[in-house]
Amino acid sequence: MISRIRTSFIEDLTGHLMKSSIGIVILAVTITGWMHSVLNAQTGDIRVHDPVIIKQDSVYYLFCTGRGISVRRSTDLYNWERAGQVFDTPPEWALKAVSGFRGHIWAPDIFFADGNYYLYYSVSSFGKNTSCIGVVTNKTLHPGDPDYCWIDHGKVIESVPNRDDWNAIDPNIIEDENGACWMCFGSFWSGIKLVKLNPDRISIQTNPQEWAALSERPRSPGIPGHEAGDGAVEAPFIVRRNNRYYLFVSFDYCCRGMDSDYKIMVGRSDQVQGPYLDKEGRSMMAGGGTLLLGGDEQWPGRGHCAVIHDNTDWLVYHAYDASENGMMTLRIRKLVWDEEGWPEAGELIAPER
Repeated sequence: MISRIRTSFIEDLTGHLMKSSIGIVILAVTITGWMHSVLNAQTGDIRVHDPVIIKQDSVYYLFCTGRGISVRRSTDLYNWERAGQVFDTPPEWALKAVSGFRGHIWAPDIFFADGNYYLYYSVSSFGKNTSCIGVVTNKTLHPGDPDYCWIDHGKVIESVPNRDDWNAIDPNIIEDENGACWMCFGSFWSGIKLVKLNPDRISIQTNPQEWAALSERPRSPGIPGHEAGDGAVEAPFIVRRNNRYYLFVSFDYCCRGMDSDYKIMVGRSDQVQGPYLDKEGRSMMAGGGTLLLGGDEQWPGRGHCAVIHDNTDWLVYHAYDASENGMMTLRIRKLVWDEEGWPEAGELIAPER
């Protein structure tokens, strides 16, 4: 939707330029150029939260938090154009399950298997663990393909206040060495959880032995979730590399503009169920984690990362831009690995790559 400020600008411009036939031409060119800049942008200019990227054929598709799940596409990870949204109307089941939900969907994750794309997504009340993770599938991500059609399978898992001490948001899917799929998820409360999916990938196994706790930070006893002001860990993403599993999480706070202090932490394990330890050998269940990427004066908070492997490993995340008064911004940079097998944040993506 065009903001009131931009609408007012166009109306004022129209009033001045429509006085002449030359003005009409200038107006058309101006508006066309402005709309092009809105619909097409470069990495660093795109306003996103919680991005994840997957590649189909020669096209990269980016999914992120937004109304209906926002979608962008690119052929080079640098120049992006809008590609609509997954849901035209909010899922009916979600409207019933989460009070106050109106279609703003959080933190998707995309996974491909057996000819289908599985897109997992979060619906929640901010600051509460009234939350659900759902899943929608498609045979293709190309909107022009005759097979393009999102099919919603509804709720995969739900967290309920006063019943669960965990939060069902921020899903991520990882396939283990045996081909089994697991979903990690969580935000604040008792931290990051892991549950095994059934072979259909749209439901979870309920056997308690198929659950695991992966990361938790100390918090004040008796004070739930965000109200504690501590225990801040969320946005898990697991990468399997050289027979090890790497758990990326975000510490501290997002969504506060210039006051955001988000940072990306990492630990690793020989098993997908953990335990995950940092470089110093500290357990991530005891607040451990090695800093991968933190904030600075220009970017006070960086977090909610994903990783895409396409010959090169790329770290995808959002950061808060001080030059834009703390606006959230897409960032993509190389993910490199040191001699001991630990990830490091490399150079930002550039158009000449």
